Amino acid sequence: MPEKHLFEYEYAIIRIVPRVEREEFLNVGVVLYCRPQRFLKTMITLDEERLKCFAPATDPVLMKSYLDAFGEICMGNKQAGPIAQGDPASRFRWLTANRSTILQTSRVHPGLTTNPEATLRHLFETLVLLTD
Repeated sequence: MPEKHLFEYEYAIIRIVPRVEREEFLNVGVVLYCRPQRFLKTMITLDEERLKCFAPATDPVLMKSYLDAFGEICMGNKQAGPIAQGDPASRFRWLTANRSTILQTSRVHPGLTTNPEATLRHLFETLVLLTD
């Protein structure tokens, strides 16, 4: 029987914060980094109806472009600029750095996993899609 290995990982929730001074947000994605597996990936969705109810003045097209850029940097797409050309750890740290903009991440949370891809999917489903 194959032995399962536990790997340390870190993740943050990706949020849209339409009015930073109010500190209200809408969860739209998760970014997960697992150093031992050299795994850095994000899952993102934008429910335009929820955004419209939550923040009617927020432009969904603009938000999609910000989220697309976040994803491109995470994937290391060279066309996404110099930040995207860093190693996975550097990209993760840059993506999760504190900022006061409309697109933010939660603080970074640690965990252990045997499968980073499955853990990312589970976190996305429970923290963004709100499924059990």
